[in-house]
Amino acid sequence: MAKQIDPHLSNIGSYLELERDAKFIIPEYQRKYAWEIANCDKLWSDITDFIENDNRDPYFFGTIIINCTNDDKELSLIDGQQRTTTFMLLLKALLIKINDTLKLMVDDAESEQLRRALRERRRTLMKILYKADAEEIADEPNDVSDAKIYNSFGNLVNQSNQEIYKDELTNIMRALNYEEAEQSAVKIPYKQKDNRYTNFFRNFKHFYFKDELNKIDFLNKFTKTFLDECQVIEIKSWKVEQAITMFNSLNSDGMPLTDSDIIYSKMFAAAKEEERKSLGEKWRYLVDITSKLESSKIVSISALLNQKMYLYRSINGETRNASGNIDVTTPGLRRYYTDINPTLIKKPLEFCDELIILTEIWNIVKDNNAVKVLLNFNDNSKLFLASFFHRYDSYFSFDEMGKVKIEEDNKATLIRNIEKVAEMMLRLFTILALVDAGYSSSNFKTFLFSEEIKLADANISLEEIREDFNTHINKQWTKEEIRSKLYDYEKNDMVYLNEYLYAKNNNKPLVISADIDIEHIMPQSGKNIRTIQSDANIADDEMFAEYINKLGNKILLEYNINRSISNEWFRTKVSTKISDKTGYINSGYPLAQHLVELYSGSVKPYWTKVDIENATNEAADRIVEFIFSND
Repeated sequence: MAKQIDPHLSNIGSYLELERDAKFIIPEYQRKYAWEIANCDKLWSDITDFIENDNRDPYFFGTIIINCTNDDKELSLIDGQQRTTTFMLLLKALLIKINDTLKLMVDDAESEQLRRALRERRRTLMKILYKADAEEIADEPNDVSDAKIYNSFGNLVNQSNQEIYKDELTNIMRALNYEEAEQSAVKIPYKQKDNRYTNFFRNFKHFYFKDELNKIDFLNKFTKTFLDECQVIEIKSWKVEQAITMFNSLNSDGMPLTDSDIIYSKMFAAAKEEERKSLGEKWRYLVDITSKLESSKIVSISALLNQKMYLYRSINGETRNASGNIDVTTPGLRRYYTDINPTLIKKPLEFCDELIILTEIWNIVKDNNAVKVLLNFNDNSKLFLASFFHRYDSYFSFDEMGKVKIEEDNKATLIRNIEKVAEMMLRLFTILALVDAGYSSSNFKTFLFSEEIKLADANISLEEIREDFNTHINKQWTKEEIRSKLYDYEKNDMVYLNEYLYAKNNNKPLVISADIDIEHIMPQSGKNIRTIQSDANIADDEMFAEYINKLGNKILLEYNINRSISNEWFRTKVSTKISDKTGYINSGYPLAQHLVELYSGSVKPYWTKVDIENATNEAADRIVEFIFSND
């Protein structure tokens, strides 16, 4: 009868000591090594507290779930990779520290007992980490024979799609001493001091330089206690689906997987044996393209899964209750994909392709100005915009290398139509930023849930969707109400919209770059602020506070220009170039250029209270017109 589950209580030394041809595997769907110094400190303090309290019962480090394959020689870590990796880094730090200590110990009768104990610890560590036979291990550290043993390390193979530094642990484990480990460690560009190192090396270094390890008796006792009196429960399974299910149920003391990790592990389990290599390659590609978007705060893998959940709940009619009314409550990601709608992850290759296409569409439209301005208002807009993306899944195909492609004509159509829908949604989210109501109110979330099925359905015209938005907006709000809110608006989101609309209405080019600032035309502070206030006909601090953050006093400006002109007079900002300082005249943003054109004929231009009022009224007019336009 085939083996099913084998739970076994093991001390750390026994757990890590593998048979000659066995190895731990970190599977493709696992996250990267993520433990940091704080996690290592917790591990360290747990052990030292255990030692100091002189406990008789072993210390328990949680459950390790292992999927066994290839005659139990490949031990796939379903739950426990963070702890297992950290255990190895700690043991390596202890081994090097023991070697350092043995080299420095005085050879006398008084220290002989500790010397024998450290030799035994050294021998045990080398057997565990390198599967070395007793006769291979010299009593005292020997660079030549030790290096040969260290170079045999292969106890752990990292196959994680998310791990960039797969060889880092191996390099540390093969190093003869701390200096060699440091020399071989990866140095991450553009990071400073210890931040330039990976978590692997930082944690190894943290253990190695623990002050307590400089005390010989503590070094000996700590090593022996950790190996012999600290324990884990190994649960071995011979079915990957079963092992993953156990992990979901137990969720032990290690760093838990995210929802996206769990969902991918379920996809991996559902894939046929011959599909798993292809699935791993697709997921790795998805991680690569998504990581770049995530750094720009566009989308993450969890966000993609959330967007797909919203889409399929709408398509399947799950957003309406038994009475036919909109139900805006949503389940958690894990529950949705594993319990409510498991059919998606049971077709892992097809679903992975859908996620890749969704990511590619975000990559295509992320630089569109309407999309940029919309996302600047509210992240919830992404959920419904992504449902509209679904219309264009058929525009994409995969080449023989597995890379996604789209025809240029289709790409242009996609961008053009997504911009139209982004503007429709932008009208609604602009109102949300102004009125005394939250996103969860029926005028926003409920309306968008009801409209989502139309957004996803390619048979519904954009004109019909636009008419829905027009009707809803005109029914719920008035121009006068929104205009009054705009006149008193003091935040910055509307500055982006004002710039976008001015550029669009006047056929001006606009590139909303990442290197951008909100510029106060009349500055907020500075040594000349009193004179500037006087020039602006602003009588007192109360009036100044009222006018400084009005929409008409703010524009978009390049970071370097804004920092250069700082708190200068308006006349300097608008028309002057002083040494290496640059003003609005050098800006690529349309409203800054407009101010240069408007005041270019003035010998000594001023920016006054009246100018701020006029600019605010103009901004309010264009935004109100945009919101209530039926075009």
